[in-house]
Amino acid sequence: MVNVHHPAPRAGTAEEGPALPLVRRRRLTGVDAARGLALVGMMSIHILPAWDPENYGPTLQWELFAGRAAALFALLAGVGLALSSGGRTPHRGQAMTADRVGLLVRAVLITVLGLLVNEVMPADPPAYGILVYYGMFFLLAIPFLHLPVRALLGLAAAAALLGPVLMQSLRGVLPAFEVYNPTFADVLAEPGTVLAQVLLTGTYPAVPYLAYLLTGLAVGRLNLRAARVQGRLLWAGLALAVGAWLVYWVLILQGGGYDQLMSSTPWLSEDRIDEIIVWGPDPVLPDTSWWWLLVPGPHTNTPVAILQDLGSGTAVLGALLLLARRAGSWLLPLSAMGSMTLTLYSAHLLALAAMLHYEVPLLWFLIHVTVAALFAVAWQRSFGRGPLERVVARAANAGRDLALPGRRSRR
Repeated sequence: MVNVHHPAPRAGTAEEGPALPLVRRRRLTGVDAARGLALVGMMSIHILPAWDPENYGPTLQWELFAGRAAALFALLAGVGLALSSGGRTPHRGQAMTADRVGLLVRAVLITVLGLLVNEVMPADPPAYGILVYYGMFFLLAIPFLHLPVRALLGLAAAAALLGPVLMQSLRGVLPAFEVYNPTFADVLAEPGTVLAQVLLTGTYPAVPYLAYLLTGLAVGRLNLRAARVQGRLLWAGLALAVGAWLVYWVLILQGGGYDQLMSSTPWLSEDRIDEIIVWGPDPVLPDTSWWWLLVPGPHTNTPVAILQDLGSGTAVLGALLLLARRAGSWLLPLSAMGSMTLTLYSAHLLALAAMLHYEVPLLWFLIHVTVAALFAVAWQRSFGRGPLERVVARAANAGRDLALPGRRSRR
């Protein structure tokens, strides 16, 4: 969601670790295009119908993007953090400290922005905003910025497996949230409830979502400009997504797990269990059986769902990186939108708050996407970085300057 750019060029010292690059490298079109696709996916989930009125089955856009668009955003956030903190060679010493300070500033600003946007959302919101959760993602990422690829992947696997277990174990202990989009008033009145919501009980809980963020950090430490790496991301992602689905198919559909779900929750019919798997929980999964951790479904945040969405997101990133090598110019609308998703996503939520899109959803979806694409292309060509991205980047760079004594004098 938030695009993290390389810091301004500067000289380095031995105490600070490797110097930042003197020449700013070109943006990776495939990464921006993947971020733009995630934005379009989120727009489609917020505006377009989730079910077909003829057969009441899920629509194509729901099957493609529900849960997966948010997971792709989180994955790409990790990629951006890696690129801004040294890429293939993580910064060290004072340079890494500066990266962490800058990230802390970003986390605070994005959280504040998310709370401000939530202030104008109606009580029955048309969308569940991710920005407040995003701020927590960045905050939790601070201790992991310096780690190598293998350590990051190991921790990502632990988050994918243990995060859902922690959610399930603490379900009866943590307070249940009352609003999907917390505001400043909620933070002041019920800080513990909002914190539990952002970390474990909400729509995009930060603890299990660390699996996406840390995997993205690991991916961003690779040579993403190499065709071999791009191809491996594609095939590894497909293998992970298919493997996660096979776990569900073998253990739930063929191995008796479905019967365990029905026996542990007798008040749920077979149709209701199927609805949870297709549409997601409302708002959380039952905690009657550990078998629930083996079901997929949007925003179920189970290990199976996380690994499936993580695999599909990695495959999408690899595919778009490969496509950008041959047809990068054709990806301009997506890549331009992907370069300023903080601005466009915030504007999208504010437009939804007007509640005008319910009567003609397809028309409003096309309006949102078209306006976003035209604005992004025009702004990028004229000014480069998006408006909100520019503000956040300046504040983050100011924080970095505080952690790097004498930086301005050495520029």
